[in-house]
Amino acid sequence: MNTKALMVASAFFLGIIGMAMSFLPSEIAIYMGIDTNAISILFLQLFGSLFLGFGILNWMAKNNLIGGIYSRPLTIANLMHFGTGAIALFKLAIKIQTHFEIILALTLLYSIFALCFAYIFITNPSKINNPI
Repeated sequence: MNTKALMVASAFFLGIIGMAMSFLPSEIAIYMGIDTNAISILFLQLFGSLFLGFGILNWMAKNNLIGGIYSRPLTIANLMHFGTGAIALFKLAIKIQTHFEIILALTLLYSIFALCFAYIFITNPSKINNPI
């Protein structure tokens, strides 16, 4: 598997969500029907900063050898984030009536990322042939 493409894709995905939540928290809260008080806006901005930080981490690690024992903390962190996120979104997608299309799209993306990081977690990276 091309881990560089996966890391770039996950970095952009997390970065876009993080920037939206950091810089447009009121608009997101209103669209999602969340009460727009100071605490909810603060939490959206804090979650946005978490997404931005994780996206930057993935972007900076895109050239690292990832898989097996290589960059294991990075792989486990991504697997935990996308795995638990996919489960939580799946549970919500079963019950939710409003904004179903957004939740479904996020569930699919999170599930794809979780499966990719699970695959990387259990396999060794392909050996790189270095010319002598």
